[in-house]
Amino acid sequence: MGYFTTIQMLLDIPTSLEVKEREEIDSFLLLLEESNVGEIITKNIKSNTSKGGRIGYNKYRMFAMILYGFSYYKVTLRELENACKFDIRFMYIMNGLKPDYSTICKFINTFIMANIGEIFARITTIIFKKLQIEMDIAYVDGSKFEANANKYKFVWKPTTFHERMTLKASEIIKTYDLIKDFQTPSLITSKTIALAISNLYAKSTCTSDFNIVEKVLSSLLKKVLEYEEKERKCGDRKSFYKTDTDATAMALKADYYAGLGSNMHAAYNVQIIVINGFVMMVYVSQSRTDIKDFIPTIESFYKYYHCYPKKICADAGYGSLENYRYLKYHNIKSFVKHSSWEGNVSGKYPDCFKLNDDEQTITCLNDKIGYQIILEKRHTRKSNNVFFKVEGCNSCSFKLYCKKYMKVMDEDFKIFESNIEFLKLKQETENNLLSAEGIEARVNRSIQVEGAFGNEKQNRNYDRLRRRRIEPVEAEICLSFLGTNLKKYFRYMALKKMPLFWKAPPKMEAESFKKPSPKKLSKRGKKINQKFYKN
Repeated sequence: MGYFTTIQMLLDIPTSLEVKEREEIDSFLLLLEESNVGEIITKNIKSNTSKGGRIGYNKYRMFAMILYGFSYYKVTLRELENACKFDIRFMYIMNGLKPDYSTICKFINTFIMANIGEIFARITTIIFKKLQIEMDIAYVDGSKFEANANKYKFVWKPTTFHERMTLKASEIIKTYDLIKDFQTPSLITSKTIALAISNLYAKSTCTSDFNIVEKVLSSLLKKVLEYEEKERKCGDRKSFYKTDTDATAMALKADYYAGLGSNMHAAYNVQIIVINGFVMMVYVSQSRTDIKDFIPTIESFYKYYHCYPKKICADAGYGSLENYRYLKYHNIKSFVKHSSWEGNVSGKYPDCFKLNDDEQTITCLNDKIGYQIILEKRHTRKSNNVFFKVEGCNSCSFKLYCKKYMKVMDEDFKIFESNIEFLKLKQETENNLLSAEGIEARVNRSIQVEGAFGNEKQNRNYDRLRRRRIEPVEAEICLSFLGTNLKKYFRYMALKKMPLFWKAPPKMEAESFKKPSPKKLSKRGKKINQKFYKN
């Protein structure tokens, strides 16, 4: 059944529409037809059908109009409404009908928002099929988008104040024995205080300070109820905004350089996966860092495409043991940098030691071997960590540089703490990144995934969101990136060729880390230690 391509034009309105534009719109509608997104809209129509009222707008044409509008930078409801009135291309898609902004808003909320992930995947899949592109290496990155919220109306999570209320309430409950066998909790609940007040009324005759205690407990109950509501809205976050409770306080780059990170904004953390210049997945997060969003982003990709990328390249913001372990488990070749990557590449801040092939010993910067030991009076910071001891450090040239990073400092030996599994996975990733394939991936990552964000924020002037709450925001972001994908698709189809990304020469050799001289590291070590002891 044809959802988008079998509708007969009712009015002869597109007389001035150029043949090229008409062909582009027809091919756009045909692409939607082949992607089978009509099935998703049909499912929603059946679940949202009412018996009374006038005949509504054609849902398929409405969807096509909205998506076409997002591809041409018309992302607000008023812009879409005006386009249907004055833009001949939109009049052609809508058969001359002119839905208002409220109708468009209701359609997005009802038919698009709940299924935007599946819609995005289906259209992108058909684009890759048409262009004969393989899903080989995926590039992952995140960027913060300013939310549509008043940045001055933010609320911090009241944990400290809640703890103070807990101590006050616990003291009163224990003093007047209002709850049997009461133990001071970490954070007292409103139910506990309400129970104490109930017990207070029950024994009011034998309590001389009834009025005072009842007044204090009632005041505490009111405050704790307020704190619980704020904590519920915050969830795992530290803050939220009154005008958009899903937005989180984040330091945007513009504020970081202008206000040294002190000026916070309401924002969302948007994660994307890019393959061959096309955005394949969009994941909207409330987290202020990228490291925790890596696995949910890849799992979202698997949910809609039913496969994992063969290779993944990402910057140092994603390098962690959990993420490396996840990639290893799913047999995904890792090109994900770690936090000390730039220091190793430049040679300014190299790692103090490397794991040897036996996976039981380490080699320090001075090429001395370190062995595992057990310290009786010391415990590792994490349960899976181990201690390594390197001896003969008295006359070592790297001594001052290493001093800050030691677990135990002595004149003739040093003790390091680390995780063997992390060291192994980290060095495997380093070898991948230093290879010719890794160099190619690193070059293309900055072009493709960072270029995708740059296009949205600079070319489309899309640095601030229009909608509020995480579900509408996710739908808005997905429609925007999907519109960009469609623009690229039509441009490549018109040119009849794909863009050429940088390829590593066939005989390109692998890179290696720079190892600075002991003299340079000694000078840098003195500065590090002076700063360390000063703090």
